[in-house]
Amino acid sequence: MIAPRVWCFGDNINTDLILPGPYLYRSPEEQARAVFQSNRPGWVDQVGKGDAIVAGFNFGMGSSRPAARSVRACGVGFLLAETINGLFFRNAVNYGLLACECPGVAAAFMEGDSAELSLEAWTVRNPRSGAVLAVTPVPAQLLALMRGGGLYPVMEARGLIAPA
Repeated sequence: MIAPRVWCFGDNINTDLILPGPYLYRSPEEQARAVFQSNRPGWVDQVGKGDAIVAGFNFGMGSSRPAARSVRACGVGFLLAETINGLFFRNAVNYGLLACECPGVAAAFMEGDSAELSLEAWTVRNPRSGAVLAVTPVPAQLLALMRGGGLYPVMEARGLIAPA
């Protein structure tokens, strides 16, 4: 999968920055419009469908708010970070946001680069520099949930729960 544009974020990006507290009880659409408004005002108007987020260490630290759902709703195709907070990773699985850890990724990409992610080879390539990095594989069942749109859409598709 190819991300036309990479958006770079640093270390310790918490869920308060991703999805501000005043939006927790608003609609998912309103929540998506608020993503990163504190630290990157206007970002939601610039991000394109399929773009990628590249981040440093401990991305998504903090609360269990549905920040991963809001990032996905903005059109982000995938997230690669040095490390991803465990709670945020689980929410990424539940909400169908493809999120993977990739040592060295923060230094390998600049904002505006494109990224080529191969889930078959578990690598990411930066076409500008030619750098190829190993992506930490995600267990098959979790990957299936991410690629299937999240926990509820996969359960509906398998007939395990009634359609919403």
